[in-house]
Amino acid sequence: MITHQHRALLIIAALASANAPLIATSHSAPTAAPFPSWPATHDGRQLTPLPLTAREQSFADGFPGRIARFTDGHREIILRHVTTATRRLHPASDCYKGLGFAIDPLPLRRDAKGKPLGCFSARKGDTHHTVCEGLRDTQGAAWSDISQWYWDALLGRSNGPWWSIVVAEPENPISDRS
Repeated sequence: MITHQHRALLIIAALASANAPLIATSHSAPTAAPFPSWPATHDGRQLTPLPLTAREQSFADGFPGRIARFTDGHREIILRHVTTATRRLHPASDCYKGLGFAIDPLPLRRDAKGKPLGCFSARKGDTHHTVCEGLRDTQGAAWSDISQWYWDALLGRSNGPWWSIVVAEPENPISDRS
C-alpha cells in the first residue's frame, strides 16, 4: 500500500525527472566560436556546393547553426554545423520517410577515421540510396545516433559546436536483385 509520504516522494521524483532536461540546458548554451567555414573535401574527394532545396531552406530557417549541401561527383553530402543541443537536428531517415521512401536499417559502419556511422537503405520507385550519418564534436567524440548525441549534448557530456554529416550514395538497383 502506498502511503501519502511515498506518493509525495514519487511525485517529487517524477517532477525532478521531467525538469532535468530544462536544468541541464545551461551546459549546452550556444558557443561563441565563429563558423570555421565549410570543408573543401570529404573522404578525400573535392566537394562542390549545391543549393538547398526549398524544403531544406525552410528547415534551415531557425536552425541553431548552418546547413549546406554538396556533391563529390557521385554522392550527395549534407553538412550541418550545430551550435547547441536541439531537437531540430533529427535523423536523416525521418527526412527520407517524410519524402515517401521505404527505409531499411543497415549495419553500423565506420568512416575513414574509424568514427561510427548509422546507415540505412532508402528506396522509392527506381531511386535507391545507401545513406550514412554521424555526428562529431571538436574534442573527438562521435555518435551514429542523433538521440544519443542530443542527450550527451544536453547534459553537458559534449560541448559544441558539432558537425552532422549525412552521405547519400546511389545504389545500383539491378545488383540488389541478384
